[in-house]
Amino acid sequence: MRFLRVGPAGGERPVVLTADDTAYDLRPLTADVDGAFLGADGVERTRRALAAGELPATTIDGERVGAPLANPGAVLCIGMNYAAHAAESGAAPPEHPPLFFKTPNTVVGPDDDVLLPPGAEKVDWEVELAVVIGRRARYLDSPADAAGVIAGYAMANDVSERAWQLDISGGQWSKGKCAETFNPLGPWLATPDHVGDPQSLRLRSWINDEPRQDSSTKDMIFGVYELVWTLSQHLVLEPGYVLNTGTPEGVALSGRFPYLVEGDTVRMEIERLGTMTQRVRRATR
Repeated sequence: MRFLRVGPAGGERPVVLTADDTAYDLRPLTADVDGAFLGADGVERTRRALAAGELPATTIDGERVGAPLANPGAVLCIGMNYAAHAAESGAAPPEHPPLFFKTPNTVVGPDDDVLLPPGAEKVDWEVELAVVIGRRARYLDSPADAAGVIAGYAMANDVSERAWQLDISGGQWSKGKCAETFNPLGPWLATPDHVGDPQSLRLRSWINDEPRQDSSTKDMIFGVYELVWTLSQHLVLEPGYVLNTGTPEGVALSGRFPYLVEGDTVRMEIERLGTMTQRVRRATR
């Protein structure tokens, strides 16, 4: 199954897609796809409602697609989780997963505009596999336990302002990560059975239709289950938390490509998780 939220920003309605791409209205079951819904066994309740014929078919053609998760409680991010990206950033592969946070209000729809903040000159793109937590996780015994707390997966663009992230950070990265629109997410939240092995997904990105990133999640230094297990030792993961798992090489920070400017188009794709496209424009005050 794949969960979507469609409609104007702030007025999205929840929809579920089945394997044959039929769309069903999820509102008989929940007002939205959020942490409360996921934490109340929302995925399995949806399966049962579909099997019982309790959800009406609907159409979504031509509607804006919003972020598939409303009001994420936190956006947790892992840095330098692909060895080649660490190298292009001038860093050695980490011994432990570096963690930073993005504010939840960075999350926008998969095809919404990315806004360049006033004064930003080094805005970068990062295609990432995002993990959405579906059950509270604290002090998991092993990485094998992580699968049971994952509601599903989505695609994220971890947009970054590199000068703010690195030059004036004060030692933390979040200054360069938290501007509005800096975390497009979507187009859907796919359940684990739809995705299959999260360590065998191809990820790609293009800027103005020119290829940039092309890698596989098998190249992660720390895999999805290890990340969730590790984080559960340090913080309580709640339903509706989003975990961005890192990006492969091919970003502007490498020095091989220019940073984003107004008018650029960013396109991204992850196997089983669809595509998304953002137009870059300047923010107004």
